[in-house]
Amino acid sequence: MANHYPTIVRRYIEEGINQGNFLVFDELVHPDYIFGSPGEEFYGLDGLKGFIGMFRTAFPDLKIQIDDLATEENKTVTCFTLTGTHKGVLMGIPATGKQVNVHGMILSRFKAGKIIEEWEILDQLAMFQQLGVISLPKDSPVPQLHNN
Repeated sequence: MANHYPTIVRRYIEEGINQGNFLVFDELVHPDYIFGSPGEEFYGLDGLKGFIGMFRTAFPDLKIQIDDLATEENKTVTCFTLTGTHKGVLMGIPATGKQVNVHGMILSRFKAGKIIEEWEILDQLAMFQQLGVISLPKDSPVPQLHNN
């Protein structure tokens, strides 16, 4: 079964996230789905659809590019690049019209052939810097992060 997990993840990202076909989530995601990310946690298909819907509203041209994907037993790890143009409200931040290009990683766990749990890390510092909503002091030892 594990050899099918990369195909499931690719469909989940391409059809569900990139194309906005939320019906694919009903097919690929377990009803007891759990999502976790620093500062964010939600449950079930409705939580997933709401979260992805918020991102697709904020970034209508949202694209997740899979950079690498590995499978071990009942888990996959996906390294990705998220790109999009900020044209809608994101977490209370009004549209800036700016483009983002940030990296992330997601660990997906499977049960009964469906995604049941995901833990994501997204470079939110870079995203918010690229949107122009935060900046570091000029004397900061941490570099400003810009689009690639």
